[in-house]
Amino acid sequence: MNIDFFHGTTEIETTTRGLRPHRLPAKLVENYCDRQFSSMERQPSGVRIMCRTTATHITLTTFSTRVVYLDSGRSGGKIDVLIDGAPALSTPTSGGETTQVDFTTGATTHSVEAPQKITLENLSAAEKVVEFWLPHNEEIEVISLDANAPLETVEDTRPVWINYGSSISQGSNATSPTAIWPALVAQAKQLNLRNLGFGGSAMLDPFMARLIRDTPADLITLEIGINIVNADVMRRRGLEAAVDGFVATIKEGHPNTPIKIVSPFYCPIHEQTPGPGAFDTSTFGSGQIKFIATGEPDNFGRLTLEMVREVLEGFVEKQKDPHLSYLDGASLYAEGDAPLLDNLHPDEATHALIAQRVLKQL
Repeated sequence: MNIDFFHGTTEIETTTRGLRPHRLPAKLVENYCDRQFSSMERQPSGVRIMCRTTATHITLTTFSTRVVYLDSGRSGGKIDVLIDGAPALSTPTSGGETTQVDFTTGATTHSVEAPQKITLENLSAAEKVVEFWLPHNEEIEVISLDANAPLETVEDTRPVWINYGSSISQGSNATSPTAIWPALVAQAKQLNLRNLGFGGSAMLDPFMARLIRDTPADLITLEIGINIVNADVMRRRGLEAAVDGFVATIKEGHPNTPIKIVSPFYCPIHEQTPGPGAFDTSTFGSGQIKFIATGEPDNFGRLTLEMVREVLEGFVEKQKDPHLSYLDGASLYAEGDAPLLDNLHPDEATHALIAQRVLKQL
């Protein structure tokens, strides 16, 4: 398996089974990432395998590693296939290694099954570009890519778009990798997506700013705020300084690259209530686990989403930088739109709505 088939990834790890794509370099993970961050970077949101071929029969063999939270209302992983940019197949992942967690009892079960084979048959013999979009919400190892004709690598010459953000940028709770809002925008605008959305982990870490600084890009979007509020990791004064340092570092490598700061999407539980966020234990066993905000407003700068938007918009205004702009996340998913089923993450229809609204402003 040629590592040059992979796009949207940072490093490829060779395992005993095959190749595992990573969205962060191993050295950064080792030095800076906690367990949550490490788990999210191994989930290849926005990563795809691309090849050019005249083959009429192609088989992708993979081994997935997933954690399933029973009665959470969350979908499992899928692999989507595009042929010359058009949807051709969307298949749930199966086999591999599964850990099931029951929130009600705390019980955990573990199973291992054979790898999964996804086969495309009766394809046109004309030359075409085939893309396998890997799951945005579970780990995967690619064991092999086989065909009845040669497979050539594809140079993606489209403008590179780096999107940094939270679980909403990673794709939670969309049901397939091409249905997350960054993927929808990238497909519509013909952009080469590099998705740096990491569930629970968009904390303005300096190492992430350095990574973005050192990565070629034609457009950069920074979705900032929900993780910082949800984890209650900063106060207003700290946020202002962190945003300044994060953006200044990125601009060292991208002085003239358009950078758009996207403030938090509307989220009722945190609009006026600080974090930390927590599971709503009363919803365990209901089939849809929900989240709540547990903080209380005070006079010491504990952050709410309303306050984060005010800080971010004010920061951009003060910079007077023609390459830096502000996009109000509460206009992309707004009060009055379809409710967030778990109180925190948009469903697939809402991802599509966000993408439509982003497209109008890019």
